[in-house]
Parts: sequence; C-alpha cells; structure tokens
Amino acid sequence: MTPTWTVLRDRNAGLYLSGVVVSGFGTSALWLASGVWVKDLTGSDGLAALSMLAMWAPTLFGPLLGTLADRTRRKPLLIGTNVLLAALLPALLTVDSADGLWLLFAVLFVYGAAGVVHDAAESALVVTAVDRSLLGDFNGLRMTATEGMKLVAPLAGAGLYTAYGGPSVALLDAMTFALAIGLYAGLRVREEKPRPVSGGRGRTSEGARHLRAHPRLRPLVLAGGTTMLCAGVNGALVYAVVDGLGHSPAYAGLLAAVQGAGSVAVGLLSGAGLRRLGAPRFAACGMAVTAVAAALRAVPSDAVALVCSAAIGAGLPCVLIAALTAVQRETPDALLGRTVATANTLMFAPNVVGLAVGAGLVELVDHRLLLPVLGLAWLTAAAQLAVSAARTASRSPSDANPA
Repeated sequence: MTPTWTVLRDRNAGLYLSGVVVSGFGTSALWLASGVWVKDLTGSDGLAALSMLAMWAPTLFGPLLGTLADRTRRKPLLIGTNVLLAALLPALLTVDSADGLWLLFAVLFVYGAAGVVHDAAESALVVTAVDRSLLGDFNGLRMTATEGMKLVAPLAGAGLYTAYGGPSVALLDAMTFALAIGLYAGLRVREEKPRPVSGGRGRTSEGARHLRAHPRLRPLVLAGGTTMLCAGVNGALVYAVVDGLGHSPAYAGLLAAVQGAGSVAVGLLSGAGLRRLGAPRFAACGMAVTAVAAALRAVPSDAVALVCSAAIGAGLPCVLIAALTAVQRETPDALLGRTVATANTLMFAPNVVGLAVGAGLVELVDHRLLLPVLGLAWLTAAAQLAVSAARTASRSPSDANPA
C-alpha cells in the first residue's frame, strides 16, 4: 500500500482526486434524478431512458472532442469545462413542465460533451502532474473515488429530488462543479503552449491510428470494448436474475451496491496488480474473474448472486484501469488527449450495444442459458488477451516494466 499512500500524499494527486469526488458526487446524483425528473414530467419510460442517452451520446464523438485537449493548455481547459457546467446547470431551475423538456435534454447533451472533454484533459494533464510509475495507483484510486460516489450520491440525489424536485439536484451539481474549479485551480503544473496544427479530420484521427498501430495498446483497448459489450449484455439480464431469485426488482439495487463495493476495493489494489502482472495480464485476470462470476449468476441462490456481484465489481474495472494507464504511459503528450478520448469511445460505446442485445435476448432465451454462454465468450476474450500479451512480451520488454 506504500505507493497508494505516496499518491494520496502528493499535492496534485490529492487535488485531482478531491475534484473527482466532488464533481462525481453531483454527476451521479443528477444521472439518477434526470431520468426520474423526465418520468414525472411526461409519464414516459422511453423519454426517461433518452435522458440517460443524452448524457452518454457525446462519447461517440470522443475522437473529435478529445482534439481540444491537444490544441490548448489542459489545466485552463479542465477549469473551463467546470465553469461551463457550473454556469449552465442553473438554467434547469426553469424546467417545471413537459414544455421545458427540450432545455433539459439540451443541457444534458452539453453536459455529456463537456464530460468527454474534461476526461480527456484530465487524463492527459495527470501524466505531467503525477509520477508515471504511480499512474496505475492513481487510476485505481480514481476508480475507487468514482465508484464510491456511485454508492452514496444516487441515494442523496433521490432524497433531494423527493424533497425539493429536480431543479434542486441541478443546483447541487452546479455547486459541486464550482467547488471543483477551486480544486483544479490549485494544481501546480507546468505546460507549454501547444504548437499550432493544420489539417482537420486527419489530425482528429491520429489518436485512432496510434492505437491501431501500437502492439500493446490495441489489444488492451479491444479487450476493454469486448468487456463493456459483455457487461452491457450482463446488465440487461439483471432483472431476470432478480426474478429468478424470487425477489422484487428493488433487489437489483442491493446487487448494484455490492458490485460497487467490489470496484471500490479493486481500485485500491490495482497499482500493485499492474506492477506485479503487467497491464495485459492484469486485465486478462480481471476479465476471467468477471466471466466466471457472470456465468455463475445462473445459479438461483442469494449467496451466489451476492458473491458474483462483488466479483464482477472487482474484475470489471481491471481492463479499464489497465488500458487507460497503458495509454497514458505509451502515448506522446501531443496525442494524448485524442488518444484517451478515442480509447474511451472504443471501450464504452459497445456497452450500449450490449444492453440492446441483452434486452432482446432475454425476451427470447432463458437467462440461465444465456449467462453461461456469455461467461464462456467473456473467458475466451480473456484468454486471447493473455495469449496476445505473451506474444508481445516475447518480442519486447515486459509490460510490468514499461520503457
């Protein structure tokens, strides 16, 4: 745990993580409240789901939005996105009927786009602010902070929404971004002004070309996309699992909380795991754990379901942490914003596809048959990543000790 404490004692890392906790609390609260808000205003489940999509959709434009993080200084950009959201969210105080739904969707879309830029700028800037040997520990702690907020913020947001309505949650979120501005302003980093670049689409796609050509990054990002595709299918089956256990749909909340606790725990250990195993093997081990746990969810037992949820929560983040850390370590600074944003798009976009596929399959096939098949497919992807890691290691220095 010594490297973890080293990260926590580092001034810049501490400010970064504090910003993640503060803004993540507001984001998680609004994420839940926005769907409930739309449902209350319209009575439509479909429109409520669209509110979630509005926040997620800008991820598809990650390569383009990430370019901003390579064309300007990242600290001012990081602060600017927080200023934008802190100023924009109070506009939702005027939404009190279905007539204002367009404004809510517009704000949520801008919110999602700003989040893509924010993540790209943050991931690129942290490389200059935190020792590269501690990036795995930092990314693990960031995952712990993010997942930790998901355990408490939705409950707080739901309570605030119930007492005072949707505008109060939007105002709370605006206040968290205002506080994050002060935290990010305190970062001590030295950035050179980016050199002007020419070319539009070609420059935007440089991040994708870098990922495709890199022998270590390509399999990691592909494994991340495969994992999130399988995670989407797995997520779509959760209510069938709950029904098979004989519980009400609310039981899914307990399973989600247990899964979140698993993610919080693995975040604290990821730095040591990356150093011991290297990024590909660490990711493959996490995928294998998740695959076995997903398959075992077919067993109609509360104890098995809870253990599997914790295992999924622990295994699922491994490939995401490994991929992000590898991208940060092995990408030139001038390309880092675009590459991080492109990697995020390639890894997280398949999740929605998986949700759609799973939602269709669960209506046609018994979940007790689907889950073992899903686990086998997931385990196959983990084995392929492990084989790819072994081949790469035989041709180059170990990923456990990157150049």
